[in-house]
Amino acid sequence: MTEASTSSEIPTVGIVLISHSRAIAEGAADVAAQVSAGAVRIVGVGGTEDGRLGTSLDALVGAVEKVSAGAGVLILPDLGSAVLTAKAFLADQEDGTDVMLADAPFVEGAVAAAVTASGGATLAEVVAAAEGARDVRKL
Repeated sequence: MTEASTSSEIPTVGIVLISHSRAIAEGAADVAAQVSAGAVRIVGVGGTEDGRLGTSLDALVGAVEKVSAGAGVLILPDLGSAVLTAKAFLADQEDGTDVMLADAPFVEGAVAAAVTASGGATLAEVVAAAEGARDVRKL
C-alpha cells in the first residue's frame, strides 16, 4: 500500500484506488497525487500479501482509514474482484465515514477525482468528476 500524503490543513475527500495489481494501484496513486500537488490523501492498494494478483478487504479497510480526514472517501476500483471487495466493504462499514464507490476509468478517474478534491469539492462532486472522466477523449 502506497500513501501520497497531504500538505493541506483543510480536510479534503480522500481517495483509495484498489486494483488487482499493487504496481498499478501505486502508479495510479502517484500520478493522481502529483496532479493534486499533495493536497489530497491518496492511497493505492492492490495485490495479495505474498505479491500475487488479487484484492484484500483488510488492505482496503486500512487504506480507507489512512485517507479519511472528515470530508469523505472515494473508492475507485479497477475491475472484477476489486469491485466486489469495495462493495463488501461498503456493506460491512460501521465506522460512520462517508464512503462512495465510483464507476469510472481507473487512471483518468483517479486524476479527475484528485484535481477536483484538491479544490475542496464535496464527496459527491469528486465522484461525479471521476465518473465524468469516462467521456473525456484522448485523441
